[in-house]
Amino acid sequence: MRQILVTGGAGFIGSNFVHYVLHGEPDVQIINLDALTYAGSLENLKDLPDPSRHVFIHGDITDQELVDHIFAEYKIDTVVHFAAETHVDRSILNPGAFVQTNVIGTYTLLEAARKAWLVDKTVPLETVRFHHVSTDEVFGTLSKTDPPFREETAYQPRSPYAASKASSDHFVRAYYNTYGLPISISNCSNNYGPRQFPEKLIPLMILNAISGKPLPIYGDGMQIRDWLYVDDHCEALWKVVTQGKVGETYCIGGDNQPPNLEIVRTICQILDSLQPDSPFTPHEQLMRFVPDRPGHDRRYDIDISKIKSELGWQPRNTLQDGLRATVQWYLEHPEWVAAITQQSDYDGWMQKNYANRKEGA
Repeated sequence: MRQILVTGGAGFIGSNFVHYVLHGEPDVQIINLDALTYAGSLENLKDLPDPSRHVFIHGDITDQELVDHIFAEYKIDTVVHFAAETHVDRSILNPGAFVQTNVIGTYTLLEAARKAWLVDKTVPLETVRFHHVSTDEVFGTLSKTDPPFREETAYQPRSPYAASKASSDHFVRAYYNTYGLPISISNCSNNYGPRQFPEKLIPLMILNAISGKPLPIYGDGMQIRDWLYVDDHCEALWKVVTQGKVGETYCIGGDNQPPNLEIVRTICQILDSLQPDSPFTPHEQLMRFVPDRPGHDRRYDIDISKIKSELGWQPRNTLQDGLRATVQWYLEHPEWVAAITQQSDYDGWMQKNYANRKEGA
């Protein structure tokens, strides 16, 4: 049975990956290491397909002794590394936390894998893989005419978050080139879907609209992102982990690039159709333009031709279908919403980030 260490498996993408793998892969046991910071919650791990093959460990990826113990105790042969601080706004306010988790945490995991697999040889080397989940934000920003990001695109991180992820990417490649550690890396575009902590654009807009709160739109709302439905991302990750070439990088995206303003309007229209009797219909009346954040990247676009041609993967969900499924999930899971938004950190963060952004671009 494959022994997979999933870091950050109580977070948004990590928990969806845990659900995906347990549902589709009967010969896998998942060891889930998560510090349960604000964006990670055991609420995300309810109703697992086969909980007998899931072991949850509450701990920090920077704890070398703990991580070493997990590798030895469970004979880990695969790492899928999600654990990270991920919100750009938070990185602007507290960059140190991003260095600690994203850089030091990744180094700690790499050291544990190197010692277990290359020194102690706890499992056959030909069976192991360290997969690092990264972001397209390491590549910087694009103008209207620039070609999409590719695996060969030079790194130009522009926020503390992007810089911390770029550093962790370089560490992972260094362990492959220096020690021969079997690794792979994926750089994904903006994810959305069920179980996403409502500080990110799509869940924030959904929950604010449902409750009649303002929908804050940064700047002119014409920032462009490639939007990837989280189930599609999980499928792509599993392809890379099980079929991708050692030492390679794969770009993963949703193959669409609407401006943020269009995303918000689409969410409002979906809610209008699903909740026609809401007192807040039409929900577009809740939209408010607020000052942009510092250094806000204008455009992301990602070329997924490599993973398409080499691994036969492409997204299954259109943006419209994915957004509708996401809105329906939040409407159908009020208990999850209540548990997450009642965390002590949530209201404080929202107040800190948006209180001083007065209406008017």
